[in-house]
Amino acid sequence: MKLNLIDKTIEYFNPRWAAKREVERAGLAAVRRVVNSGYSESGASRVKKSMRGWTANSRTPMEDIDFNLNVLRQRSRDLFMSSPLANSAIKTNRTNVVGSGLRLKSRIDFDFLGMTSEQADAWEMNTEREFNVWADSVWCDSLRLNNFYELQQIALISWLMNGEGFALIKNADPKPWMPYGLRIYLIEADRVCNPNSISGDLMPITTADNGNRIINGVEIDDDGAVVAYHICNHYPNSFIDFKLWEWVRVEAFGALTGQPNILHLMENERCEQYRGVPYLAPVIEALKQITRYTEAELMAAVVTAFFTAFIKSERPTTEALFGDSIESEQKVETDPNAYELGAGTINVLAPGEDVVIADPKRPASGFDAFVSAMTKYIGASLEVPYELLTKSFTASYSASRAALLEAWKAFKMRRTWFANDFCQPVYELWLAEAVARGRIKAPGFFNDPAIRKAWCRADWNGPAPGQLDPVKEVQAATLRVGQGFSTREKETIELTGGDWDRNITQIKRENELLTQAGIPVNQNVQIPEGGNNNNG
Repeated sequence: MKLNLIDKTIEYFNPRWAAKREVERAGLAAVRRVVNSGYSESGASRVKKSMRGWTANSRTPMEDIDFNLNVLRQRSRDLFMSSPLANSAIKTNRTNVVGSGLRLKSRIDFDFLGMTSEQADAWEMNTEREFNVWADSVWCDSLRLNNFYELQQIALISWLMNGEGFALIKNADPKPWMPYGLRIYLIEADRVCNPNSISGDLMPITTADNGNRIINGVEIDDDGAVVAYHICNHYPNSFIDFKLWEWVRVEAFGALTGQPNILHLMENERCEQYRGVPYLAPVIEALKQITRYTEAELMAAVVTAFFTAFIKSERPTTEALFGDSIESEQKVETDPNAYELGAGTINVLAPGEDVVIADPKRPASGFDAFVSAMTKYIGASLEVPYELLTKSFTASYSASRAALLEAWKAFKMRRTWFANDFCQPVYELWLAEAVARGRIKAPGFFNDPAIRKAWCRADWNGPAPGQLDPVKEVQAATLRVGQGFSTREKETIELTGGDWDRNITQIKRENELLTQAGIPVNQNVQIPEGGNNNNG
């Protein structure tokens, strides 16, 4: 702090005043040290010009998420239906996470159950065969529209597009052609809402008759645990169905069995969060602006393609302006004073008439570069690399492979979540019914939770990652198996999504047929050294 001449004079002749000023200066310095500590001069600064207008005010998950869910869902669905990039992001996840459906591979803990590996293999194959009796049929669906593997695709798209998905567990009477009564009923997130409210209610919290809180249709107890869901009999924001609105309370778990009555698929991003956020939520604005920009450029290209030449003449003319440029059945304007442009036509103007056409200099020369940059920006947020989002692999082999590997980290993570929250609970419910009906033998299944868990262990295998150079992929898999880093079964799943055990059985049969036909069997296929050199 600088002192003026009067202050310096006072300090020189008055030692007590000088001491007082020293104390004040020390105090101001201490305050400055406190104010300028930590993030106060960076992300938390309220002084910098670049930060003064940033009035961020995040609150509870209910205030940040639940209050805005209706708008987020509607905009996310609109983008899915109208934005190519948004549609690609969701469908790319659908295709790579579940593909044609995650397939059951039973993995019982046979050591704990006191079985040999041969007995375990026989039990697993029989269980998988029996499971497909139910899973391959539309009778697993309450609506009788899709089999279990197709239901997976719908459930995943609903999860991504709406932020969450719900599957009701129902039971029906077995049929002669379907020995199981388990049914899956998928519903969208809108139907789970507070009783006597409409979708998008500004106060998504109410109190149930039993004193529990209901947050946006999810009933929780005093400990914050989910105990029930409140489901409307139709879409609350739709007026197509004129039946009276009614809400049904569905308990989350059965009181006697502890098994789920409803499956809730969502990705949590906050603690104490009870409803999911749409996958596209962080990039909704960017996607909408990109869509508008693309539509504007497309319209500019169409208008430019319709550029028409005109001939000015001082002589009277009886030709109608634009009259012959468009066929009568193709005209859309009925006003006789309105003009319609045709593609690449020549027209004659009447005396005294003139045409002035603005040249917009479009489509813009930087359109592709700008959209590509924005697509990379959006893809980074959605964990889908630019190459996969646009299905354009123009870089080198190494760069393209790196993009695929990075994307598959996210795909595998979502596949694990989806299998844990949807496929495995459904399988355990089915297996319990199969054991109860005597179609599957599983001693001790209902006696001990540990034994039940051992019988229910399973893997869920889906589509394999794409291969840019199959020869190199096979070489790497062979080395991993040879060094004990992996197994043939795992590599078969990763490379082709197949079943190694069934492959061996089929290969054995094919070799026998080849031998019977007198055709030599080539069992040692040599892989060329270095693989495919055309790697970019």
